[in-house]
Amino acid sequence: MSSMPLSPAETELGVLRQDLMDWLLNAALPLWWNVGADHAGGGFHEAIDLDGRPVLGERRARVQARQVFSYAVGGALGWTGPWREAVAHGLDYFIGRYRRADGLFWNTLNAGGAPIETPPHLYEQAFALLALATASSSLPEPDRDLESLAETLRGRLASERRGLAGGFTGFVDNSVYQSDPHMHLLEAALAWEQVSGAEHWRRLADETAELCLARFMTQRGGILLEYFDATWTPAAGLAGRLVWPGHQFEWAGLLERWGLARGREDARFVARRLYGVGAGHGIDPNRGVAVFELLDDLTVHDPKARLWSQTEWLKASIILARSEDDGQRREGYVAGAVAAAKALRLYLDTPAPGLWRDKLLGDGRWVLEPAPASSFYHIIDALRVMAHGTAPR
Repeated sequence: MSSMPLSPAETELGVLRQDLMDWLLNAALPLWWNVGADHAGGGFHEAIDLDGRPVLGERRARVQARQVFSYAVGGALGWTGPWREAVAHGLDYFIGRYRRADGLFWNTLNAGGAPIETPPHLYEQAFALLALATASSSLPEPDRDLESLAETLRGRLASERRGLAGGFTGFVDNSVYQSDPHMHLLEAALAWEQVSGAEHWRRLADETAELCLARFMTQRGGILLEYFDATWTPAAGLAGRLVWPGHQFEWAGLLERWGLARGREDARFVARRLYGVGAGHGIDPNRGVAVFELLDDLTVHDPKARLWSQTEWLKASIILARSEDDGQRREGYVAGAVAAAKALRLYLDTPAPGLWRDKLLGDGRWVLEPAPASSFYHIIDALRVMAHGTAPR
């Protein structure tokens, strides 16, 4: 049986995919290993300046975990460089320097390499779980030592970090609860579900997805909020009104994955509502980019456009296109993927190939700053989804 011919948008998306993959394999992965890794002291630098030099200073746990993730994914995408060495280099430093005696992970090391002793944040723990899962899945056989570390961390969260109204505690300000770390916890639980198959990872994913469906969105539906109180009521004042289009897309992709895996059409419906809000209200038509922040009335609050929002727009567009039965709606998601890929390319035009810019202001000017290593996770995960195309799975 012959396959259906590609639409013009799918053809254009294929060209963009090849361009972005060439950038990844031939520029970004080599640069962030050769320059972005600290080959003398271990781990990875937080940033590389636009002249191609590493930036020294404090190191967040999330960056170390994300770089482990990035090189494991880079190997899966066909990078022929020393990706296994990069993964091992990152894991040795991350586990050796950030893991606490109780099985949780410190948030940050100071410039001298010592832990800054603040209570461990849920955000950092979620990325520790994701890095351990991705590194384990990249090996020929799942690494039982990594799984044991993840099990201990999961157990600590389950026994010590339960919120009274559901979810977990552990935020920068514990009087303000956040949806964002739960999004990454769902991502990590889904990753471990694939690696381990243990029922408790499935339960963690279910619990987190259900919490999102029940508590994180306004009554109007499809408008996902960021900040809450301990009862998961929107936070008082401005904080409780903030809506991030990038997270509209990121949650849409995760809920679509979870909904397909569980046969939950209600979750898939919400995923499309989330995407619709992000695409309908969060894209600046003049710059062609997803803005950083809306209010709950869907007016633009902060027109700055962060790189990561473009990658999540791209990723969600492709995930939804793959599973969409309606031809017209599917073409809409493919067109969204094309627009998002073009937006992403804007950020990758830098003096040193393999770097990126992070913030595009509302007036079209770039914020001149080093390229943050934390963005690599967003970029490579979008390209991982993009590499598989828009054909139904």
